[in-house]
Amino acid sequence: MKSFNICLLLLFIISSSLIAQEIDTVPIETKGMEIKLKRSPLPSRTGILNYTPVKIPPVVIAEKVNYWKVRTSVGINVNQGSFSNNWKAGGVNSIAVGGLINYRAEYRKEGYGYISEVMLEYGKIKNKDQLQKKTRDRIFWDNKADLRLSKSWYFFGSVTFESQFDRGYAYYREDNVEKSSLVSKFMSPGYLTESIGFEYKPVGYFSTRIGTGTAKQTFKLDTTFNQRFNGGNYGVERGKNFKNELAFQIVSNFDKQIFKNVNLKARYQMFIPYDRPLVHVDHRLDVELRSQINRLMNVTLTGVGLFDKDADPEIQASQALALGVAFTFPR
Repeated sequence: MKSFNICLLLLFIISSSLIAQEIDTVPIETKGMEIKLKRSPLPSRTGILNYTPVKIPPVVIAEKVNYWKVRTSVGINVNQGSFSNNWKAGGVNSIAVGGLINYRAEYRKEGYGYISEVMLEYGKIKNKDQLQKKTRDRIFWDNKADLRLSKSWYFFGSVTFESQFDRGYAYYREDNVEKSSLVSKFMSPGYLTESIGFEYKPVGYFSTRIGTGTAKQTFKLDTTFNQRFNGGNYGVERGKNFKNELAFQIVSNFDKQIFKNVNLKARYQMFIPYDRPLVHVDHRLDVELRSQINRLMNVTLTGVGLFDKDADPEIQASQALALGVAFTFPR
């Protein structure tokens, strides 16, 4: 009997759990209960809500896409030194002035591009009891049009002009007197180079032109130079003022900020004439390291290495260090 009651109790518990799983709510009769609901504190509005649509006129922006990027840099530097007559450490009074203008315009639209760059440099130094001498003198104008072939390769055509502003002299002493001999002037020499080929430009700061078809004209319009210091006559035949050459040309350009406020710019050019031995290959390397001190002042270290057997059998080199003021438009 006792075991029967236990079984009956277990059966009741199991059935109650099954009913609880099926029914999780129990209806409660609220009739007769005093249940008061609180009014909602939120405001409410009844009726029709009227609104008036507002017409917003379309905005038309009258702007054109500018495919040109133009930058102009102007630099001026002055160096001066003076000494009293009884200055025992030695020295000579001197003053040097130099200037630079760099203009660059670039057009880029879809796969077409055009770049024009002009570099004008001129500087002079005057030491006491000596003749004036040039420290820099260059006219350089490069024009290039290109057509994109792939991500890094372009087909290009370029025209480059190079000469100088002022007369250039070689200095020597005779009977302890400083003298000069004219060796160059504007368009003596002057160079005009036309080139077509392919350009490799993997990144924005580096490019290499491979000019498979290049023509170079060398001008020496003044044939009256004293040949004592100009034995090569710049490759132009004696008595003539023009020479044309066909060649293979490579031009590499590097322009990048390598450190904070420090920019390195370099240009290497190799010219290989088709009609002469390899000993007549021309090389030129221009390097400029510029450090920006503040918004206006900068320090510039420049160097040029040149090997042109038509002008001189040895390597020509120049170097300059200058502290000056530079303006760039637009900033």
